[in-house]
Amino acid sequence: MNTTENPHTQRPLQREREDSFLVNESGYYGDFGGAYIPEILYDNVETLRQEYKKILTDPGFLKEYNALLTDYVGRPTPLYLAKRLSEKYHCKIYLKREDLNHTGAHKINNTIGQILLARRMGKTRIIAETGAGQHGVATATVCALMNMECIVYMGATDVERQKLNVQKMEMLGATVVPVQSGNKTLKDATNEAIRDWCCHPSDTHYIIGSTVGPHPYPDMVARLQSVISKEIKRQLLEKEGRDYPDYLIACVGGGSNAGGTIYEYIDDLRVKIVLAEAGGKGIDSGLSAATIQLGRVGIIHGSKTLLMQTEDGQIEEPYSISAGLDYPGIGPMHANMAKQGRSEVLAVNDDEAIAAAMELTKLEGIIPALESAHALGVFGQKQFQKDDVIVLCLSGRGDKDMETYVRVVSEKV
Repeated sequence: MNTTENPHTQRPLQREREDSFLVNESGYYGDFGGAYIPEILYDNVETLRQEYKKILTDPGFLKEYNALLTDYVGRPTPLYLAKRLSEKYHCKIYLKREDLNHTGAHKINNTIGQILLARRMGKTRIIAETGAGQHGVATATVCALMNMECIVYMGATDVERQKLNVQKMEMLGATVVPVQSGNKTLKDATNEAIRDWCCHPSDTHYIIGSTVGPHPYPDMVARLQSVISKEIKRQLLEKEGRDYPDYLIACVGGGSNAGGTIYEYIDDLRVKIVLAEAGGKGIDSGLSAATIQLGRVGIIHGSKTLLMQTEDGQIEEPYSISAGLDYPGIGPMHANMAKQGRSEVLAVNDDEAIAAAMELTKLEGIIPALESAHALGVFGQKQFQKDDVIVLCLSGRGDKDMETYVRVVSEKV
């Protein structure tokens, strides 16, 4: 395929090196990753492992995927120079506007790709988990588009704080299943989705929304989200005369928007990577979702990674004001990068995220999702040089979080 004809054409993947931060042939990122799955799911996961690279690089798949990204999702998304924000923090800050995608976040980049893959693999039923609801909406959207059954598992706590997204999913024809177990948030929704998958392995594809789960999911999701960094390269070359920034910044929960933002730069050591995880009420408060700060090696949802857990290995319940970052684990790509020092990970607390959201709203007229607000919170913790070119992934828009913003502001008045 002629790469000059389509802005979304995927170039050949970087050749794997022994020191690459990309996944190896065994499904590991350094010490993290793998596929720890029940026997009943082995055939599903193994078939997916054998087929996903072939499908994702097939010319027919790419033609359909790229056409939908352009005509349905609305890509490429702008790379916007935030002048007033840049003036305040004395550096050059570009926002990668994933909030302008159809459905309001980066999540649809992945769901479009996975629904096309599921159809090619003969699956007729789709399940998904969701926290903030953005992945659920994106999954329900593509299922409506492709006329496929859709069941979305969502923690009961998140159902209450993300009512608008629940209503959207139901309007799109999805069945939303409130999960009452555990903390009633993202971890518990994922547990229930996996149980469903175990009961319906033959006809069901599980569209995991982040770079988590058993191999090949972390790599597959990162590849589908890599359209973000492919566009950043082209857009920076046009705006700055070079195709790489000095810093990339993104929020990280499971890690999909961060994975897509860094994918093309992961082995380019000229580019520094700063990730913001949810500090909650503070990493020492007992109410946090700062997995990289607080986690220890363990296995969750089919992957070996960093995990918030007690001394006897029981999962600790996470907390964040942001439903999309409320997860006790982290994708294995990000666990490895943090361990190897490739990324700098900062814990951004609830109050810092709210303040950063209000600041962007007042300075640039953009209301960010609470997840993205954590990435913006980096500027309150870290100083940059005047000549630094920074690209921050604004992963979603704040429509879904308006009730939280209004409540928090009114409480402070």
